[in-house]
Amino acid sequence: MATWLFLSGHYSFLLIAVGSLASLFVIFLVSRMRLLNSKNVSFKPILGFLRYVPWLIGAIVRSNIDVAGRVLNPRLPINPTVVRVPAEQKTDIGRVAYANSITLTPGTVSLDLTGDEIEVHVLSQKSLDELKNGSMARRILEMEKT
Repeated sequence: MATWLFLSGHYSFLLIAVGSLASLFVIFLVSRMRLLNSKNVSFKPILGFLRYVPWLIGAIVRSNIDVAGRVLNPRLPINPTVVRVPAEQKTDIGRVAYANSITLTPGTVSLDLTGDEIEVHVLSQKSLDELKNGSMARRILEMEKT
């Protein structure tokens, strides 16, 4: 809730009250489903996520600039193609995070996630090269390890 308040800039009593009630309701549901207990609660995944998000935001900004340049300059090549990339993440959550990160990055869209492969539509060779260099996949693997 604190993140939403910080990012939205809206601080009315009603929004804070509804957000607090929603947060309490989620905590209640999680405790009733017994998804968390004191023995397996760890903040390491949260720390890994907090390291990944700034890198992802940077990748999104760089890709936005590249796609905008291709749209504004007709001499820059646009070579749309569909490729399959390996998803080497160890967990389903890791593979879904990878597919979602690909889709969040302008110039690439995840079309299908099947087993250990993701079918991706790429807008240009540069987008394909960045995807194939594997830095995004490696960062998600690192996030999974934490």
